[in-house]
Amino acid sequence: MAECARKGLSLLEEARSRYESLQISDDVFGESGDDSSENPFYSTSGDSNSDNYPETNPDDARAGETRSSHNCGPPGSVSNGQAQEEGWSDALQDISVPQYQDTHGPTQKMLATATAMDFFQHFVPDNAIHNMVTQTNMYAKKYQERFGSDEGWTNVTLAEMKAFLGFVTSTGVNRCESVLSIWSSGFFSNRSIALKMSQARFEKILKYFHIVAFRSSQGGNQGLYKIQPFLDSLQQSFGSTFRPSQTQVLHEPFIDEDPVFITTCTERELRKRKKRKFSLWVRQCSSTGFICQISVHLKEGPGLDGLDTLKNKPQLHSLVAKQLCQNLSGRNAIIFTGPSITSLNLFQEFEKQGIYCCGLLSTRKSDCTSLPQSMLINTEAPQQRGQSRIKMRGNMSIINWYNKGNFRFLTNAYSPSKEGVIIKRKSGEIPCPLAVEAFAAHLSYICKYDDKYSKYFIFHKPNKTWQQVFWLTISIAINNAYILYKMSDAYHVKRYSRAQFGERLVKELLDLDDCSPTQ
Repeated sequence: MAECARKGLSLLEEARSRYESLQISDDVFGESGDDSSENPFYSTSGDSNSDNYPETNPDDARAGETRSSHNCGPPGSVSNGQAQEEGWSDALQDISVPQYQDTHGPTQKMLATATAMDFFQHFVPDNAIHNMVTQTNMYAKKYQERFGSDEGWTNVTLAEMKAFLGFVTSTGVNRCESVLSIWSSGFFSNRSIALKMSQARFEKILKYFHIVAFRSSQGGNQGLYKIQPFLDSLQQSFGSTFRPSQTQVLHEPFIDEDPVFITTCTERELRKRKKRKFSLWVRQCSSTGFICQISVHLKEGPGLDGLDTLKNKPQLHSLVAKQLCQNLSGRNAIIFTGPSITSLNLFQEFEKQGIYCCGLLSTRKSDCTSLPQSMLINTEAPQQRGQSRIKMRGNMSIINWYNKGNFRFLTNAYSPSKEGVIIKRKSGEIPCPLAVEAFAAHLSYICKYDDKYSKYFIFHKPNKTWQQVFWLTISIAINNAYILYKMSDAYHVKRYSRAQFGERLVKELLDLDDCSPTQ
């Protein structure tokens, strides 16, 4: 019995040592408490309660879904099953990913006295705010030339624009639905910051606020022309201030409505709220949570910006993946993808560029062209948890792993013969290929990030799509700024949580006293 206990402990320690190489041990947001973002089939700790959750496929397909051999094949499959099997073999061979050709972490060392504003201005510097001042004043002038003068308007200044950003940013700290609540007498009122600007002046700036006042005669993303220069600047700053680890994830971050508000608002309020008209995809470092690249697509619009066509055509999701990974060529990065992006053609194209992949497959959402059909059909024979089938072609492996349902993976980043383990509180250790363990570990961390991130996105909900995108990307910039702060000497001087960091940033934007993180 003692020997079995020692063996079990050894397996647990071995698994946890592997996890340490997959993700940082510290909570990136610096807060304690239970992590509610449970992966459907995975947890990194032995006391996880993930077995209390129904085990479903992460792409929302029924885990117990069965498909007999006489059913229609998955998208991209051909009727001739033998052609699909061509080149795929049960003979497995070891593969190795070349060494990562980049260092990771912040590119600039910050002083221990650096403030929250210093980190934020890596992404939104003064020249970007100066541009907002110029464009807002230009738009106000043009608006009044067309619709009549506004006697209550005076040109906005740099200090006022920073304060304006601070007021809106505060809605992500105080969780208030309307930024105007700051000047009210209700629960979300905040007299300490309300004195910096009158509500009337704030509403005037809000009325005329612009990033780009007038449409350019040149081409480009016409639907987002009012924010595209800011997005381009933000993209450049994300890449220049931080180098991600070898493992990164492509996904859509959680940006849904506040669940507390949704459960408390009336049906009329719900009807009045407009649905988002855009989709945001990101490439995210799975060791720190830093978002390295963003890609915004409109739901309505011509060309590739139409999200309706994007959802129906997996090849367009591949275009999103290529946009997000355009700066990774030759670095030997490992990318984890969801089922809408995972495809053999994309992974092979990435491999030629020195980018390796591990993705979850879905017979409903993935492009299954050239994949062996026998691996995409659930066997009718009963299976044990942890049982897997693997076929290989070249460096590419397709894995069918059973855990209360079939989970399929496609990878060229992990040897199919290497074994891993999924740790469950009730079920103990469940064997799996190493690729499955790695996928679960990295996605679990990103789920944790999303769970935390949803608490701090800016709650202000403008009607205009470009403004929604702007405030969402500002939220991402603040999260990235906090990650840089946590990795700097300033964090060792004064350890702020994400909420406290947001409060400090608001005070610094409003130029209030007592704004140094060293105090």
